[in-house]
Amino acid sequence: MGVSTTASFGLSILCSVLVFSGLQMYKSHLGTTRLMTLIAGYVASWLFIFMLTALSNLENIIFGKGFQARIIPEVFLCLILACSAAGMVHRVSVTVCLLCSILGLYYLNKISQSASSAPIAPSAANSKKKK
Repeated sequence: MGVSTTASFGLSILCSVLVFSGLQMYKSHLGTTRLMTLIAGYVASWLFIFMLTALSNLENIIFGKGFQARIIPEVFLCLILACSAAGMVHRVSVTVCLLCSILGLYYLNKISQSASSAPIAPSAANSKKKK
């Protein structure tokens, strides 16, 4: 069972602030080795997911339950913000953040479609009687 839209908005804003502040506090450590720059990009992709969740929940609170996030304003804005946060750590982190964010967006879309789709009725082929 999921939480309400308002609670999800609050949790995702809190997680966004925590991830961003963690990236900023440890940016000197995250930019030292190749592995750490990859980890910084991956963590910044979680920032993208949390910001997109927060923005979508805010729109649902303001505009009503049926409102959906679109590619151009919402997703693009969150992607730019997350990649710029990754860029504050290291420039390689931007590429990793972009790739991981696109992959995360694909799976978010897939989960959203499976959760919101209606159950499939038995097909007509199964209901035919044998002669």
